[in-house]
Amino acid sequence: MDAPTYSSKQVAEMLGLPPKSIASALKQDSYTGAEVWALRAQLGAFPPSLGRRKQLFLNFKGGTGKTSLSTSYAWRLAELGYNVLIVDLDSQGHATKCLGFEGEDFDKTLLNVLVRKSPMSEVIQKSSLPNLHFVPSNLTMSTVDLALMPMAGREFKLRNALKEVEAQYDIIVFDAPPSFGLLNLNALMAANDLFVPVLADFLSFHGLKLLFETVQSLEEDLNHVLDHVFIVVNSFNATFKLAKEALEALQTHYPEYLLPTIIRQCTKFAQASSEGRPVFVADPGSKGATDIEALIQNVLPRLRAGSAPGTDDSGAQRAG
Repeated sequence: MDAPTYSSKQVAEMLGLPPKSIASALKQDSYTGAEVWALRAQLGAFPPSLGRRKQLFLNFKGGTGKTSLSTSYAWRLAELGYNVLIVDLDSQGHATKCLGFEGEDFDKTLLNVLVRKSPMSEVIQKSSLPNLHFVPSNLTMSTVDLALMPMAGREFKLRNALKEVEAQYDIIVFDAPPSFGLLNLNALMAANDLFVPVLADFLSFHGLKLLFETVQSLEEDLNHVLDHVFIVVNSFNATFKLAKEALEALQTHYPEYLLPTIIRQCTKFAQASSEGRPVFVADPGSKGATDIEALIQNVLPRLRAGSAPGTDDSGAQRAG
C-alpha cells in the first residue's frame, strides 16, 4: 500500500482545528502521514488522553467483518493523533493484509514473543503512518495454542509481554481469530475493553451467548473484569426484514452493551479491505468510513470518562 496523502482540509480535520485558525501553517497542497505528525507536534495538537487502553475485537462466530472494522478503527485513531499498536492474533494474517502487508514477509510474529521469549519490541513493525505500528501474523501462529498449553502462567503471557512497550502507546488493538483457545484467552486477560462485532442475524446470538459466558468465567475464576464491552452491529442492511428483527432482538437482550452506532453495509468498505487498504485511505467519504468515525466519536467520551485521574499524556506525543 502506498503511503496516503491528505489535503489541507483533511489535515485540519485530523488535527481537530478550524482550517482558518491554522491557515498560516498549511503551506502545502497535500501532506503525507509523517508531515501531518510533524505539523501536529509543531502546533501541539494532540488528543486528550484515554488512559492507555488495550482493546480486543473478538467474536467466536466468523464472518462478522471483525478485521476490517478493527484495522480501520485503529487507523482512524492514529489519524486523529493517538499512538496505536495493532496486534494481529490470527494465523491467517488478515489484519496484517488490511494494513497493506503480507504476513509471510516477516520472520517474527507473536509466536516468537510468547513461546520463544523474544522481546515484543523485536517483532513490532511500522506502517505508513508514523504513529501506527503493528505486530504481524502468518501461518506460524497456528501453533501458538498448542505451544502455550504446558507453560506455567500461560493465560498471562501476552499481558506480561506487553509491559515492555505498552507505555509507548495510547491504544493497543488486538485482532483475534473467531475461536476460543489459549491465545484468545491471553488477549481477554490483557484487554481493558472488548468490542464484539456482530451481524444482524440470529446466528450471532449463539456466539454472543458463549462469549458472555466466557467473560463471566474470567471474572469469577481469574478475577479479571473488563472496563467496557461494546457490541457493534456491522454490515447492516436496513432493507432486509430479518436484519431489522435481529437488531430489535439485540436491543432487547443486550441494551447495556449495544452501541447506538451501526456500521452500514458498504461495498467500498469490503473492497478496501480485500485490497489491503483501510477504508479511510480507500474512500474516506464512504458509508463505512462515516460510520466508523461516528462509532469512534461515540466511544471516545466513554473511554475518557473511565480513564484514571492524572494519567500521563506523553504517549500521545511519541512516534517513530
